[in-house]
Amino acid sequence: MEKDNTAFFDKIKPMRDEIDRIDNQILSLLARRQTQVEQVVAAKKAHNMPVHHPAREEDLIYRLRAQAGQAGMDPDFMEDLYRIILRQSRVKQTRKMAHKGLRPGAKILIIGGRGQMGAFFARLFTLSGYNVSILDQDDWDRAATLCRDIDLALVSVPIEKTREVVDTLAPLLPASAVLADLTSIKAGPMAAMTAAHKGPVMGLHPLFGPTSGSLDKQIIVACSGRGDADCQWILEQLTIWGAVIVPASADEHDRVMEIVQALRHFATFCFGDFLRHHNIPLDRTLEFSSPIYRLELGMVGRLFAQDSALYAEIIFATPKRRNLLKSYINTLSRHVDMLENNDKEGFIRQFNTVAQWFGPFGEQAMRESSFIIDKLIERF
Repeated sequence: MEKDNTAFFDKIKPMRDEIDRIDNQILSLLARRQTQVEQVVAAKKAHNMPVHHPAREEDLIYRLRAQAGQAGMDPDFMEDLYRIILRQSRVKQTRKMAHKGLRPGAKILIIGGRGQMGAFFARLFTLSGYNVSILDQDDWDRAATLCRDIDLALVSVPIEKTREVVDTLAPLLPASAVLADLTSIKAGPMAAMTAAHKGPVMGLHPLFGPTSGSLDKQIIVACSGRGDADCQWILEQLTIWGAVIVPASADEHDRVMEIVQALRHFATFCFGDFLRHHNIPLDRTLEFSSPIYRLELGMVGRLFAQDSALYAEIIFATPKRRNLLKSYINTLSRHVDMLENNDKEGFIRQFNTVAQWFGPFGEQAMRESSFIIDKLIERF
């Protein structure tokens, strides 16, 4: 047996040595690629170009998938590998571009800058060479001084305090200053800002949390208020940092957010409250869980690991939102009769009606959720 093992190891040693040489070549090529990325970063900084180029990335992935198939390799594996490489390149570019300011030295005042989101943007502007000041709840005795000669006043306070803050702040601002907010409701704050400030006004809503490491591919909704040309440099700065800007009117933003945020968070809250009410043993359910259940339960747990006041602001923000959520509960109540009557046929009819309404998105959802589930299986 020992002789056989020796022969085996002697046979595979040159194979392993060759694998090691190939691994070294791969590392060397990745290092060369990174050098080229750094040259691209320098060019983008010089010409104020955005980090993310979606069309080029998708063209690259498409070509590599085709080449992988021709080489007898798994195209999905090749795509996963290059998604990681491209993500790493974008993040590295974004970090370097964080030091590129379109208007270095411009004065930025962040109202609520000691909060998480305000601090996040304060850091980005500071890294890019802007002159950043903070106006928080204990600083209002210095508000007039802090507002002097500023170029951008960025309001990052709770929704219910936005109008009061705007009304107090606006008379202190230079007429040329851009007044913008970061709240998740846009119609009310936009109306307040345009009424109180005669200069440029813009509404921004970052669709991510303040714990994000960078703005790489993060979506920020931008609502036009007044003086679009004077606000453009801010949008360009966000784009340089890696953000994806989605333009929308304030009314459209709020309609979409009723579903994307309020309904989604409220439905998640209801699911979590049901589990608590019935004292469901979460750890035990995870032992029996499918990957999709683990994913869903993870989203529920994520909600309850965060600030309840923040979600209360989002869910209860307007009477219209509360009416939508009551309609959601009524829709659930409509299905009680189906359960009472053991109406499987009725369920199938309704299921197929909804599936038809979703249309091609169903196939897209299958692909995207399968990708996420596969990643979850790899992790756990």
